[in-house]
Amino acid sequence: MIKILLVDDHPIVRTGLRALFDNYADIHVVGEVSTGEQAVGFVKDTAVDVVLCDLRLGAGMNGAQTTAAIRKRPKAPQVLILTTFDKDSEILACIEAGACGYLLKDVSAQTIVESLRQAAAGHMVLAPEMTLRVVEGMRRPKVELTARERDVLLQLATGAGNKQIAKALFVSEATVKTHLVHIFDKLQATTRTDAINKAKDHGLL
Repeated sequence: MIKILLVDDHPIVRTGLRALFDNYADIHVVGEVSTGEQAVGFVKDTAVDVVLCDLRLGAGMNGAQTTAAIRKRPKAPQVLILTTFDKDSEILACIEAGACGYLLKDVSAQTIVESLRQAAAGHMVLAPEMTLRVVEGMRRPKVELTARERDVLLQLATGAGNKQIAKALFVSEATVKTHLVHIFDKLQATTRTDAINKAKDHGLL
C-alpha cells in the first residue's frame, strides 16, 4: 500500500486527485493539506511514502522549499511535484531540493498513477524532454548577484529607468549604471530586455 499526502492550495485539485486514487487498491491518501508548512508538520507525525506537491502554494513555502524541508527528515518520504508550471529554473530548484520527479497537470490520470508508483519505488520521474532541460540547467553556470545588484535588477524588471532606480534605492545614477554593467556582464546580456529574460532563466526573477 502506497501512502500519499496531497499538497495543493486548490481544494478542487485535491478532491479530484483523491477521487482518482480511490480507484486503486494499492494507493491510499493518508492526508491532504494546502500549505508547505502544513505538509512538513504532517510528515513529522504520520507515515507517508510519497508527497504529491504543487509548486506554487500561495503565501509561505513553495514546492521547492517544502521539498527541501521534507527531504531533510529521517526516513523522509519521496516528493513528486505535480504542477502547471514548467519554468526551467523552478524544475531545477525542485530537483536540487530533493524531489524525485516533476509532472505537469496536463498529463493523463494513468501517467500520474504510474509515476506515483515509480516514485514510491525510489525512481526518478521525469518526461524525456524535462530530463534534458534539467541536465542542461545543471550544466549552466550559476549567476551570483550581490544584494544591491538584485535590488537594481528587481527595479529594472518593473521597467524603471536609471533615474527612477536611483531614486528608489537612494543612490546616484552613476552607481546604478555601475551595477547595471556588472549585471549585464554576469548575465552575458546586451540589452535590458535580454537581461530580464536571462535573469528569469536563472531563477533570479
